[in-house]
Amino acid sequence: MYVLSAQRYDFVKVLGVVHFHIRVVHTAFCALVGDALLLPIIECAGKDISCWFDPKTKDVLRYIHPLTNCVSYYTPRGRFVHVPPASPRSDWVSIIGRPWWRDERYEVGLLSVKTRWIRVINTLTSQEQHLEVCSEETLAQILQRYLHYNSHTCSYTWKHDGASLDMSRTLSENNIPNDDHQLEQLRLDHSLFIPAIFLHFNDDLTKG
Repeated sequence: MYVLSAQRYDFVKVLGVVHFHIRVVHTAFCALVGDALLLPIIECAGKDISCWFDPKTKDVLRYIHPLTNCVSYYTPRGRFVHVPPASPRSDWVSIIGRPWWRDERYEVGLLSVKTRWIRVINTLTSQEQHLEVCSEETLAQILQRYLHYNSHTCSYTWKHDGASLDMSRTLSENNIPNDDHQLEQLRLDHSLFIPAIFLHFNDDLTKG
């Protein structure tokens, strides 16, 4: 999780990572700036807070409270936004709707398990671009980002090692393995072994 303060906002914008799900929760927090319930989140700025949540239930971890002997939320860094207190309190509003970590409205994307570099080489012009892509991205999604460099990209056939690539599949599904781990073990420079994808022009007269 990391915290970003923007001058165009009058509140703190917070992005959190929970089990690879990226959530933006500034809307839920804008009325709580200065509240002590924000401190645990701000203190963990720049860190993954997945350990706060149960991977199966997707809810905050629970434990038996030593004083009440009741099941309570486990918050060793202190109670944070939308977590109820361990005992009844007159200043706690129990009707809060869906907590921010369960509300899909705040989900803005997924955190990639592993990113990797590829070389995209236009065989017609000999131009080469280096792109950092997510391991979960399909070739079709990578193509959309490559349009920045060539608006006629849809007029090309994408190939690797002489074989045409399935644009609906990821790099690994197209038999383009990620050798970063092996290169690290051998202490070789990753930049010298970036896999290449070759673009072959189809001459289909599509418009950019």
